[in-house]
Amino acid sequence: MHAVHKMIALLTTGILLGATLLTLPSCNDSGTKLDVGESDPTLTSPTQYGEEHTGMYHLGPVDFAETDWHNACAPGGGYRNDLLIPTGLGGEYLAGLSTQFSDQGGTCDACILIETAQGKSIVARVVTYGTEQDPGDIDVSPSVYETINLDEWPRTMTWQFTACPDTGPLYYEFQTEANIWWTSLWVRNPRVPIEKVEVKSANHGDYVELRRGSDGTLTDDSGFGEGPFTLRVTAIDGQEIEENFDGFEPGSLIMSNQQFE
Repeated sequence: MHAVHKMIALLTTGILLGATLLTLPSCNDSGTKLDVGESDPTLTSPTQYGEEHTGMYHLGPVDFAETDWHNACAPGGGYRNDLLIPTGLGGEYLAGLSTQFSDQGGTCDACILIETAQGKSIVARVVTYGTEQDPGDIDVSPSVYETINLDEWPRTMTWQFTACPDTGPLYYEFQTEANIWWTSLWVRNPRVPIEKVEVKSANHGDYVELRRGSDGTLTDDSGFGEGPFTLRVTAIDGQEIEENFDGFEPGSLIMSNQQFE
């Protein structure tokens, strides 16, 4: 899915100030069992964002194993094992939106509140998008389906972007091909949908907004350059988080100590 770039830099070990660098495999291709946790679902959320959308929910299925389809917000090989529990909201509570509401990857890893006409509700994480029968329709994971389905037809529901439950801090997942001349990453586990991400680095004396990719990646096509850099992550409600880095390694996963309220 991602273009191969000419120059791959071997960088020294990156350390995020106040955070943890996790040296992890980039994909779930090791053949090991996916550990998605067993927490109870989050049935509601006090804070919603934007318009409410109406449609029907369908058993995709949307799942981390990518049983039928690749999750559009994940790298090739799927979400890495170490992100499954926070991404799945403690289980495998996942959803896919219509392409019309994908915001060209901008809604990746956001949460939605689903409320059915039968009075059932659940919060799910958006991990993919694609073609639906109607723009307001969504696909859901088996865990979501089992929680809200009462064998009704039609399976009418509304959905709206919402604040995610507390599943820990933000994570910064750098693409395996990221380097100082072309730097690309995902911001994972945001509690509030992300509006934009900016960088200030050796190549950028002031903040420059990163380009959003259709898979949710955030890319600096000219690269961060050598040495320290700062990321500023802005949520759709205006909250901002700044993170200072000494550097990064291609394919690394860095756990922050910050999260949106």
